[in-house]
Amino acid sequence: MDDHINRTYGEHLAEVYDNWFEAEAEAIELLADFARGGQALELGIGTGRMALPLAAKGIEVEGIDAAPAMVAKLRERSGGDSIKVTMGNFADVDVTGKFNLIFIVFNTFYALLTQEEQVRCFRNVAAHLSDDGVFVLEAFVPDVARFSGGHNLRVYTVNHERASLQAARHDPVLQRMFTQNIVFTEAGVNLYPVEIRYAWPTELDLMAQLAGLKLRSRWANWKQETFTATSEKHVSVYERQK
Repeated sequence: MDDHINRTYGEHLAEVYDNWFEAEAEAIELLADFARGGQALELGIGTGRMALPLAAKGIEVEGIDAAPAMVAKLRERSGGDSIKVTMGNFADVDVTGKFNLIFIVFNTFYALLTQEEQVRCFRNVAAHLSDDGVFVLEAFVPDVARFSGGHNLRVYTVNHERASLQAARHDPVLQRMFTQNIVFTEAGVNLYPVEIRYAWPTELDLMAQLAGLKLRSRWANWKQETFTATSEKHVSVYERQK
């Protein structure tokens, strides 16, 4: 996984990651409620865009991450030095203690490129979850219909200063998507590659069962709106099987 992280989520995205993904106020409030004043663990803590607002609410947060460039950004931010971070693959890395809340957001779970790794992640979560704790996972719902011949091209921004587009390749057998995010400016062209292995919500529920967890709730967003067949993402909450 280290090579994959270095080629995609590491140095390449550290400078722009916070501009692409913002922490929603509703997400911070809901996660703080789930933590219940106890300890929280973020998988893929990155630049701290979720952890620092939670820490400001009095939650004891620590994280796991495999990208030194991301964690370096966290350390530069106010309060970043006080957040404990364990470096490594969050599918396997061991941390000390049990947590009321373990969470992973912004599709980061899909950075695990095999189903085996994803199952191991659920089991690692279960091993570190308190008896009444919850695991919260935010991810997009796959939309494979947008691909034609295994490829897709989307235009995101066109103005006087920049143009940005995304070229994507889809492998339905491995459930993998490789995207190249391309940004054109007067200064030149920047490339931000991302590779993921998506999973369907029902597949995630089965992974949870294999780890001794079960689905408690699933919403379409952090506002806790109803999840439907047209929802583009989901926020899923898992707890221990009773």
